[in-house]
Amino acid sequence: MPKFNWEARTKTGGVQKGVIEAASIEIVEAQLKKFGFTNISINEAVKGLSFKLPKFGGGKIQTKDLVIFTRQFATMIDSGLPLVQCLEILASQQENKTFQDILFKVKESVESGSTFADALAKHPKAFDPLFVNLVAAGEIGGILDTILSRLAAYIEKADKLKKQIKGAMVYPITIMSIAVVVVGVILVFVIPVFSKMFADFGGELPGPTKVVIMLSNFLTKYIIVIIAGIYGLMWLFKRYYATPVGKKMVDKWALKAPIAGPLIRKVAVAKFTRTLGTMVSSGVPIMDGLEIVAKTAGNKVVEEAIYSVRQAISEGKTMAEPLAACGVFPPMVVQMIAVGEATGAMDAMLNKIADFYDDEVDDAVAAMTSMMEPLLMVFLGTTVGGLVVAMYLPIFKLAGAVGG
Repeated sequence: MPKFNWEARTKTGGVQKGVIEAASIEIVEAQLKKFGFTNISINEAVKGLSFKLPKFGGGKIQTKDLVIFTRQFATMIDSGLPLVQCLEILASQQENKTFQDILFKVKESVESGSTFADALAKHPKAFDPLFVNLVAAGEIGGILDTILSRLAAYIEKADKLKKQIKGAMVYPITIMSIAVVVVGVILVFVIPVFSKMFADFGGELPGPTKVVIMLSNFLTKYIIVIIAGIYGLMWLFKRYYATPVGKKMVDKWALKAPIAGPLIRKVAVAKFTRTLGTMVSSGVPIMDGLEIVAKTAGNKVVEEAIYSVRQAISEGKTMAEPLAACGVFPPMVVQMIAVGEATGAMDAMLNKIADFYDDEVDDAVAAMTSMMEPLLMVFLGTTVGGLVVAMYLPIFKLAGAVGG
């Protein structure tokens, strides 16, 4: 079925664009007029040469897809379009087929009488509890467009934070992978050649050369066992981390790690304050907000701390007291939240803390990257250079004997 690019004016005078699949231009025009659009311009999309590999297991819903959907939905709701018509338009122009199918199912649920939030809740892979609860608050308060705009901003900032952490890990992982591959190739393929040559020469080899040859012989002989052992350890670690005790122990150690620990703590604080601040400012009750934040914390220690805060609040305590007692959150965060509680501006204070810690994460990632870069280069140079020098020592010794 052909695709058509369209552009039209909404009832409030705004301009809306999109793409719709239909049998003809007339069908597209009739559909847009039904939605209340005027000054409609329709052109058939130009077909280009393309080759698509088959997809297995369905397409993945990207963060970008969700952000674009949320922002466009907010704009259309603000323009006065009915909810079902918004879903119809956005689903029709969605390129991600998996997300498109979900949106059509959400539209069908809403048409059947479900609330928008309940319809979204049926698809947890696309819409998490935070998204669903904020939409529910927006529906109840009659500020769905405002809530959706906040959601889009939140998702973008959360995704930026996630990409920063991944970006910080790419460089060290790449360098370590290169080091392992280079050292493995040298030990398995290069050192045996030198070893045979030295055996033909005879004589006593220097200590470093003996160690390298022994290491090469061991690796060559037991390489399958070593690889199997590494995979076995990774599997055991994964199984251990899947248990509540294992996850808590590993997450506790991660928060106390020398270099990564402070960064992980800052990320946890930024995520906690940003998520809770968005929910409180959107009208979600603090108890519901804390439960959702705890479930999405990503760290077992932080999760238990948030649950303890929630329990303390249910007993009549303020939020700052149990936050200070759990020892996870820095004193500055606790004090600012206490001020927010006292002044009745908790949402604004939480968002200010989140903005501050977003900048702190930026600085921490930059500092960690700049510190690890020379250390990794020294490690790589020392490892590879040490192997090369160890294998050339007998040659230098032989050259000195011949020269003498």
